[in-house]
Amino acid sequence: MKGVEVLVLPKERIVAAMSGGVDSTVAAALLLEQGFEVMGVTLQLQSCGETPLESSCCGDDAITQAKAAAAHLGIPHYVLNCRESFESKVLLPSWHEYRQGRTPNPCVMCNEQIKFGALFEYAKTLGAERIATGHYVRTGLRKDGRVFLLRGEDPRKDQSYFLFALSPERLSKAMFPLGAFSKPTVRDMARRMGLKNADRTESQDACFSSKETTYAEALRQRFKEPATPGPILDETGRLLGRHDGIHRFTIGQRRGIGVALGAAAWVKSIDPERSAVILTGSKESLAVRGLIATAVRWHALTPKFRRLRCSVQVRYNQAPVPAIVEPESAHAVRVRFERPVTAVCPGQAAVFYAGNRLLGGGWIDRPLGEPLTVTEENDA
Repeated sequence: MKGVEVLVLPKERIVAAMSGGVDSTVAAALLLEQGFEVMGVTLQLQSCGETPLESSCCGDDAITQAKAAAAHLGIPHYVLNCRESFESKVLLPSWHEYRQGRTPNPCVMCNEQIKFGALFEYAKTLGAERIATGHYVRTGLRKDGRVFLLRGEDPRKDQSYFLFALSPERLSKAMFPLGAFSKPTVRDMARRMGLKNADRTESQDACFSSKETTYAEALRQRFKEPATPGPILDETGRLLGRHDGIHRFTIGQRRGIGVALGAAAWVKSIDPERSAVILTGSKESLAVRGLIATAVRWHALTPKFRRLRCSVQVRYNQAPVPAIVEPESAHAVRVRFERPVTAVCPGQAAVFYAGNRLLGGGWIDRPLGEPLTVTEENDA
């Protein structure tokens, strides 16, 4: 109507983490369709050529790909240099774990400390309170208004396991536009949008892989640490051979052990005090009945419980196992599996679910082998 001033409300600004891949690009595009003012940010975690670690998702190539994707979408693009914090908060702690005979999970560390840590702080400098990523997860809301995680709709792509350590405050300001879609659907959307990366090959652990060496060995070289040789023993203590560093081994490992026994053998345990690797010829002996998890963080459950029945996932690609969880201390729990679980690795994450709801999770301190006795339990 002539002479009537129309009030136009400003769009909410949001920062989209952009790796240059199809997932993060489609996530940013969906936010645009929903009416957000989107600003793309690429995290530079390391520079190509400065390390034996390949960095196709976080180095110079990623920046080029992400910049092109942002230009296609018509949004501004920024690069956040996180190399120092990535080294101090992800790479160095990972090496310390390997040096103690443990198997770290750098993806969980990176999500907590960098992608949902440093990126949040940077977003504020751009005038944004929320960030979005291309993770395949969903969120739910408790009665008290607290946000919790749900598995992604596509079980083959669900990435909630890697996000258990996020604080409730960070989680409440995060968006996951792809959580309701499958990967084929996301690729179809990318093609309809005319994105050049619609059929780009998907990388696996690209930040931490190398064609030349393992992640653990690359870290040893990076930090100029000496390798500590030691014995390879069988379960009776008999010497089978020698190795050049416990960082090269993980519980359950079968290949690359370095001794020829004429039969299959697996790493059963690692003794950092003696720098010893103990092998077993029986895969069944890798099975344990429980574990202790520390630094536990709860999302969809109050930590005040006596006994909880849920399902527990101790590796990203492992099917969840029914278990009983009991408090061990203020920030630790005792997990008792209802059936034995093989190759439980100290340093990895143990994540607790009720159906598709992520209840919480913690870091595996040690496996337990005591008999399982199931009594009363609390529902999640």
